Amino acid sequence: LNRLLAADELDLGFVSSYEYAARPAKYRILADLSISATGPVGSVFLFSTVAPAELTGRLVLLTGQSDTSIRLVRIILEEFFHVRPEYVVGEISGRREADRKIDAVLAIGDEALRIKLENRYPVQIDLAGFWHQTTGLPFVFSVCAIREDFVRSEPETALAIRDALLRCRAAGLEQLAEICDRVAKRIPMDPAACCRYLQGIEYDLGPTKQQALEKFFTYLISRNEADEQALPLKIFPQDP
Repeated sequence: LNRLLAADELDLGFVSSYEYAARPAKYRILADLSISATGPVGSVFLFSTVAPAELTGRLVLLTGQSDTSIRLVRIILEEFFHVRPEYVVGEISGRREADRKIDAVLAIGDEALRIKLENRYPVQIDLAGFWHQTTGLPFVFSVCAIREDFVRSEPETALAIRDALLRCRAAGLEQLAEICDRVAKRIPMDPAACCRYLQGIEYDLGPTKQQALEKFFTYLISRNEADEQALPLKIFPQDP
């Protein structure tokens, strides 16, 4: 979705929050929609054989599936732990066994859930949980970005789509138990544990979540990893 939206092949979609920060002139953020967590999210982990403070000069394997998570783990390691590891981006499955030089792994989603259950790494850091512990703020992994041109040309359509997404969110939360039963088989994972995991994911973008985005973007801008125009946030529609 990041690539399609950036290439103007989509008018809107849920993309990594980093995608918005990298190209803020192209987008606005649809109000009150996100994929976020206040505390541990349960599916974005740094798994390590050593303490994070010992990772300077050691090799960290990063999943290529999430630009936002890559930026987050680098901020946590470099700004919070003050270490300078070496990084490589690539496939995680099998690689961690084949390459004994790898000391830590960034994994997300189902892959992170499986690695956590294997319990092979003595150090397991939930990145959203650590961010919350350190900053006191939630972490916003994804936003619903909408092309600036589309907002200008079709504002009523944009509002109608947002309203439909809000209705879908409400319906999904009401049917969470059924969703858990379906998803758990695919991972595979115990349905009760899957439900606890999904209950930790949040989908709003209220004032505190916006503050969290601003904090993350401030780090990115200071590290020359985001466009300065990422701040202030451009929310559509704006609060009256």
